Amino acid sequence: MPAHHGREAPPTFDLEICDEDWDGRHLDGEEYWRVSFRDVDLTDARLTGCTFTDCSFNRVRFNASLHSGTAFVNCTFRHCSFFDTRFESCKLIGATFERCTFPAMIVEGGDWSFLAMVGADLRGTSFTDVRMREADLRDVRADEASLRGVDLSGAAVSGASFVRVDLRGSDLTALDPRIVDLREARITWEQAVDLAKGLGLDVVPE
Repeated sequence: MPAHHGREAPPTFDLEICDEDWDGRHLDGEEYWRVSFRDVDLTDARLTGCTFTDCSFNRVRFNASLHSGTAFVNCTFRHCSFFDTRFESCKLIGATFERCTFPAMIVEGGDWSFLAMVGADLRGTSFTDVRMREADLRDVRADEASLRGVDLSGAAVSGASFVRVDLRGSDLTALDPRIVDLREARITWEQAVDLAKGLGLDVVPE
């Protein structure tokens, strides 16, 4: 089990931003600390090199937004929408997601370690070359998603569904077929050997 599954955002904030329309806005290098965002529309926004620390996002619409080199450290997301959202080389270390939606979300590169996405619906999403060490992914439904080159070492995945998921190149040491649904998942021969060894099988050449 991970030692850390994301931290709750602070109960009080230094600033609250509510009911704002930031549709299409470009944020470059901005920094936010202990800020509460509520009912903010970030549709089609572009965030480059921004930093959000100990912030809370409640009912924020991230639809079709692009985040490049941006960090969300120890942030909490509740009831947020990430339809067609793209993250490139971003950090979401210690982030917590609760009752959010992620259809068609794309993540390329970056560090999402220690985050919590318990029970999230990640069907059809794409994660490539992302670090997700010790992430809490219990009961996640990621059927037909793409998780290529993802570091899942130490992740909590009991009850998760990875049916028909492309897992090639990913670290699967935390995926126990006895507690995770891996039917029709796509893996390499080397990964198959690792899974077999994880089950205690003695894999030998013919």
